[in-house]
Amino acid sequence: MFPSITELLPFPVELRLVQCRFWPVPSSGCKAVVPEQSAMSISVSRPSTFSFQCKNKKRPMAEINVSPLKHFVTAKKKINGIFEQLGTYIKESATFLEDTYKNQQLNPVATEEQVQEVCGYLSKVTGIGEVLARRHMKVVFFGRTSNGKSSVINAMLCDKVLPSGIGHTTNCFLRVEGTDGREGFLLTEGSEDQKSITTVNQLAHALHQDVDLDAGSLVCVMWPKAKCALLRDDLVLLDSPGIDVTTELDSWIDKFCLDADVFVLVANSESTLMQTEKSFFHKVNERLSTPNIFILNNRWDASASEPEYMEEVRRQHMDRCTHFLVDELGVVDRAQASDRIFFVSAKEVLQARVQKAQGMPESG
Repeated sequence: MFPSITELLPFPVELRLVQCRFWPVPSSGCKAVVPEQSAMSISVSRPSTFSFQCKNKKRPMAEINVSPLKHFVTAKKKINGIFEQLGTYIKESATFLEDTYKNQQLNPVATEEQVQEVCGYLSKVTGIGEVLARRHMKVVFFGRTSNGKSSVINAMLCDKVLPSGIGHTTNCFLRVEGTDGREGFLLTEGSEDQKSITTVNQLAHALHQDVDLDAGSLVCVMWPKAKCALLRDDLVLLDSPGIDVTTELDSWIDKFCLDADVFVLVANSESTLMQTEKSFFHKVNERLSTPNIFILNNRWDASASEPEYMEEVRRQHMDRCTHFLVDELGVVDRAQASDRIFFVSAKEVLQARVQKAQGMPESG
């Protein structure tokens, strides 16, 4: 299991990593993944202004207009600097302990097992530093087939970028990130050949035409930043096949999840959390220390047909999701759980945003 930052620090220190939230939109929507606050006491005053104040300086810096997602990169850069210093200290300590242990003329200050333990800390700190060195925020989406993972991502992108619909439409991992170019294109593993795409139908056709793609393959969808504000801020979204269509969950975690910043479980609000969904996130929780997990109960619009039962159904979902996050996974406490569980209608939000982009009145 990868350790948390606080578990590795040999001295008392407070480090609060960026907490990412799905801010709900009226009419049951999901707006975007937005860092609410970052590690270095960054306070956000929406829509796009923030002030930054270090704890060792009383005087705040001037307010700077910047996208909130940039706060995440800033916080990671600061924390990475701490880990670089920590790595240097551990390396020097390991060298000193090893030299004294091997020198028979000196009294060793540590046993061989303790020397190996310190060297192990160095490896862990180096690994975490490599993750922190990435400039982007990586958000991965998992869930059963047809729960609406692709629709959620499309709603965030405000466009029909990824194939979606009933059935198994995502047959491999799709990594969506921004490009400065005017046209979108695909990149497949092991190839630098750029396959041009301008519509979702072309993307679906390109994916199904590639016979070498399987559920564990990765395709990069490079989408123009000019078409989506989120992608201008180093955000990477990873869509996945349904976790109920494969037994290769361990390899998926090793290949796609160890460097993820945020995990999103897209559930179907017309049913309850299934064991396949729980089992996958239990595996994630075993491999990573306190993963950052959110639950989206999608298709919440279906409950509108029976409004008299909506609050009761919502309460049942909240209770079950809270129990999963708090009692089963132990990734948050009960007071924080409500900030991790959301009720959305991705298809409804996507339709409204597409209509708005086309200058049409939003429905619903």
